[in-house]
Amino acid sequence: MAQKAAIRSTLPYRLRVIFKNFWGGTLIFMGLMILLRVLEIYMIFDNHVINLKPSEILIAGLFQDLGWLLYLTGLLLMIYFPISLLSAKLGKVILLVLLTTLTIAQAGLIFYFTKTLVPLGKDLFAYSMDDLILTISSSGQLNFWTVTGSILALALIFGFLNLGNKYIRLSLKGYVFLTVVYLISVFTFTVLAPSQGSGANENKQNIELNKSRYLTEQAFEEWMYGGEYYFDFYLRSVSDDLLVKKEFIGDEYPFAHSGDYPDVLSPFFDSLEQAPDIVFIFLESFGKAYSGRDAYLGSFTPFLDSLEQHSLVWLNAISSTGRTFGLQPGVFGGLPFGNRGFLELADEIPYHQTLLSVLGQNGYEIRYFIGADKNFDNVGPFIEYQKPTQFIDEKGFDPKYPKGPSSGSFSWGYADKELFLNGLDKLPSNYTAPQLITFQTQTSHDPYLVPERTFYEEKFEEHLINYLKLDDDQLPNYRAYKDIYMTVLYADDAVRLFFEEYKKRPEFENTVFIITGDHRLPEVPMSTRLDRFHVPLIIYSPLLKRNDYFKGLSSHYEITPSLLSFLEKQNQIRVPEIVTWQGQVLDTSRTFQSKIAMPLMRNKNQLVEYIHGEFFLSAGDLFLINDNLDIEPIQDPDMMTKLNGEFEDFKNKNSYMVQTRKLLPPPSDIQ
Repeated sequence: MAQKAAIRSTLPYRLRVIFKNFWGGTLIFMGLMILLRVLEIYMIFDNHVINLKPSEILIAGLFQDLGWLLYLTGLLLMIYFPISLLSAKLGKVILLVLLTTLTIAQAGLIFYFTKTLVPLGKDLFAYSMDDLILTISSSGQLNFWTVTGSILALALIFGFLNLGNKYIRLSLKGYVFLTVVYLISVFTFTVLAPSQGSGANENKQNIELNKSRYLTEQAFEEWMYGGEYYFDFYLRSVSDDLLVKKEFIGDEYPFAHSGDYPDVLSPFFDSLEQAPDIVFIFLESFGKAYSGRDAYLGSFTPFLDSLEQHSLVWLNAISSTGRTFGLQPGVFGGLPFGNRGFLELADEIPYHQTLLSVLGQNGYEIRYFIGADKNFDNVGPFIEYQKPTQFIDEKGFDPKYPKGPSSGSFSWGYADKELFLNGLDKLPSNYTAPQLITFQTQTSHDPYLVPERTFYEEKFEEHLINYLKLDDDQLPNYRAYKDIYMTVLYADDAVRLFFEEYKKRPEFENTVFIITGDHRLPEVPMSTRLDRFHVPLIIYSPLLKRNDYFKGLSSHYEITPSLLSFLEKQNQIRVPEIVTWQGQVLDTSRTFQSKIAMPLMRNKNQLVEYIHGEFFLSAGDLFLINDNLDIEPIQDPDMMTKLNGEFEDFKNKNSYMVQTRKLLPPPSDIQ
């Protein structure tokens, strides 16, 4: 009996040690999380110009942090307690290691968000390890000092968390009381916490997010539900109120439909005597917010502004994705996304047609020039599938051209002026066939290193004062993003240089130029959830008989069917009878309207937006789209149900395509 009494007498002591180790480290961890939140708010408002009150965001952010901390520490307690009953020392070490890792992870996610204003989520899992290393290297953050600093930070945080065990001391009753209060708080917060309201201001919602919670939830969703599966889908008609009524051919190829599209471009062109050359200029990170007429941040593209006055311009044009991975599939084919963008299907590309392949079959020569590595994002395999006549990336540049500025030892490749000059050098002096030529720029990309920096610093200041005519009190807001805006000014100058040189070529007079951006850059705060997709879209040609501005909502998806229909009606080409274009045709309405329906993909693995007409479904919230792509939240249960149904139907057809690789029937299967 005496021995049993002695054993029982150690239990309170052991429980006190277990609770002391847990609460000592956990309370310090909670304090660090609160400190990181305050630091995050300070860094965001110190580095960005955001029209919000820091105090309001801080309160909402701390409320989100509290919910996450209660949930997270509850999980840690469930892991820690049984281990500590077996070995208090082992439980303590495991707890401190986990808390240290979580602290470093939160700090890293905050640093990433402060730089990009986009929380890291599912897109982390959508890139190959090579692409991730390339992206990190481009920022200049992967070097000896950052690696050494991270190791030191781990050691310091581990030691700091361990101090809680020495200086936070309560009696066993005190620890039990603290634990009971904690468990009641967990229950209360879980049951009574209000849901987050919807809103058009994506910046506000993103800042308020707890970045670790967001990544964890996104990772869980990806691992649990990110596989290639599909449910039943229906070839329902969603085109009664759209520009094109599509006739689908059957369930086996759910995206395939009749290729009969109206010609909306011929009224603006002189009659074609021969097949025109077509030149695409893809501008990296070019958003409508800072380019062209009605740019709400003011335009930083004076040359494109002047070109607009002799062009067809779509003021309400959108990309299909919020990153570059959707550019080529969207513009050239209106293709579905797959799980992580169509380019990720490179291991087994479904049979498909694009503008490149269709024009190639009609006698065009296809040429593609890019200043970066063609294999990033699998651009290379996609373009090679189209059987180009010429495909030049950074490895094919003439030695006389220097690479662009580097961050540390890394460079994305060649700057935009060198891209255009090298491409023009490598074009044949005379053509025997019509041409489809594409130039894809990359200078206006993080880390935003502009060539000729001194010149563009002066040009930036002159642009603010003489071109934008800003007041003195507005200047700091723009100078906060000087590096970014300088690359936009540089890219605009590169396009000017390209046109000056291309006008010297005899084929200039018979060329149609299409200029667009791949997406809006995120580092300058966005006004709405739709802003990231709002891009310039310009068609310029000496063959135009008049210029015009259009307000009808159009997207990258509408470019290919519009061009092909135009060329067909001008008796220059033959188009396939069966196609998979998801788009409609470019809307030439001079007043705002929306007669398109399409999904939008923010980042790889983030398929949460859908548009039908003037309604915009975004992450479960419904908005009404207005001119200039302003959006306002609305409550319309019937429309919410309609859009959710169409969106889910697309997702199921998209998953079916990924699993079966059935997108377009091969020629032998088309009767």
